[in-house]
Amino acid sequence: MLSTRFTNWLKLKLPQHFYLREDVLQISKDLLGKFLVSNIDGVITSGLITETEAYAGHVDRASHAYNGRRTQRTEIMYSKGGTAYVYLCYGIHHLFNVVTNRRNIPHAVLIRAIEPVDGIGTMMARRKKLKFDYTLTTGPGAVSEALAIDVRDTGIRLTGKKIWIEDRGVKLPATEILSSKRVGVSYAMEDALLLYRFFIKKSPWVSKHPK
Repeated sequence: MLSTRFTNWLKLKLPQHFYLREDVLQISKDLLGKFLVSNIDGVITSGLITETEAYAGHVDRASHAYNGRRTQRTEIMYSKGGTAYVYLCYGIHHLFNVVTNRRNIPHAVLIRAIEPVDGIGTMMARRKKLKFDYTLTTGPGAVSEALAIDVRDTGIRLTGKKIWIEDRGVKLPATEILSSKRVGVSYAMEDALLLYRFFIKKSPWVSKHPK
C-alpha cells in the first residue's frame, strides 16, 4: 500500500495556481498521488487519490455545464479553480469535485477513489464498516462519506482549513497512470467514449478496473 510509505513526508497544501491551469485532463492526472484531506471539528481524515474523472465544461456532454448550462446547483462550476463542487447523486451520494481553470470556464475533476491514510478508524465509523478493505473509500460516494464531505461544502475554497489537497512527495511515473472511459455517463453519446478517467495501475483502491 502506498499510504504507509508516505505518511511522514512534508505535507504541502496545493497552491491556487495548481487549479487555475487550462488542461483539465492534465490536472486530473496530476491529482493522482496527491492526498485529499478533511478537517471536521478538529478530526483529520485523508487518503491518497487513486482515481479521478475529468469533465471539460461547455464542450463535454457528460458535464453538468455542457453547452453553457447554468443552474442554481451548477453555478459553482463557474467559479475560479480551487473551489469544491459537491452535488447529490440519486438523492443519496454526495460527490466531491474539484473546480479547475479560470472563472466562467466550468471544468471539474471528480474524485472517484482514495487509499485511506489518516483517521482510518474514523472513516470506518462514518461508513459503518467492520472490516477494513477497498470498499471503504472506492467510489465517489464512499470517498465523501468517509471524509464527511457533503453538499453543504460546495463552494468552499480548497486552500482553506476544512477540505484541501496536499502534495506529500509521491511521484507516479507515466507508466503507472492508466485511462479509461468514465463511469455512468452513457447519456453523453460519443463523449461517453472519451478516455477521461484516470487511475493508478494495479492499485486495489480503484472503484472499477476495466476488463
